[in-house]
Amino acid sequence: MIILRSIILSKFPEIIFGFSTKIGAERKPPFNFNLSFSVGDKKIIVEENRKLFFGSLGLREDQVIVQKQIHSDIVRYVEKSGCVSESDALITDKVNLGLAVSAADCTSIFLYDKKNKIISAVHSGWRGTQKKILLKTLNKLASDFGSKTENIFVYIGPSIKQENYEVGEEVAALFEEKYVLKEKGKYFLDVSGVNYDILYNFGIKKDNIEIASLCTYENFYLLHSYRRDGSYSGRSMGIIALKVDYEK
Repeated sequence: MIILRSIILSKFPEIIFGFSTKIGAERKPPFNFNLSFSVGDKKIIVEENRKLFFGSLGLREDQVIVQKQIHSDIVRYVEKSGCVSESDALITDKVNLGLAVSAADCTSIFLYDKKNKIISAVHSGWRGTQKKILLKTLNKLASDFGSKTENIFVYIGPSIKQENYEVGEEVAALFEEKYVLKEKGKYFLDVSGVNYDILYNFGIKKDNIEIASLCTYENFYLLHSYRRDGSYSGRSMGIIALKVDYEK
């Protein structure tokens, strides 16, 4: 199994983090090592895959919370594992609770407030990005938990890069021109760039932000991509958690 790690989050021994890839358990195409129940893969295989991935991070299935992602701006504070109803961002200060984001091109963002020991996991495709779900998460961390920008560390996970993310003119018009590349009548959107600027403009230090360099679309052998593979695409999952034996 190949799991992607974060350099910036690995600085904190109390943090568990991992981002799954297509490679694991010798799974074969079309879905490979897939962690989603909604793409057509066999339920028993997905259950086995999740158990293996969660276990590799030191977590059980009943210690992970999965959200029903709907490309919204809904941010939820959670205290127990399971599957929550519709949302695209989770926040917790509880130990032994993994926050999961499912992805296959969309931007996933993982945040850690090192002082207050609070974690968050955000799913932000173009719709969530346009609705500023990341900014709403940051505002909630600040207002509800007293998080200070200098204490927040962020990992932006693998996603589709701008040069491969063509959108319609109507979508491009929703964003500032600096995030849109226009070539030969086509429009290409930099979703990760928008989210990076949201972090920076909020006051997060550049040194506190890590952006994964991998493009989901380009890395055929390693990463799932809905834009590339369509209905044959599986889903990766990123999980962040406070370690079981960590005490505030």
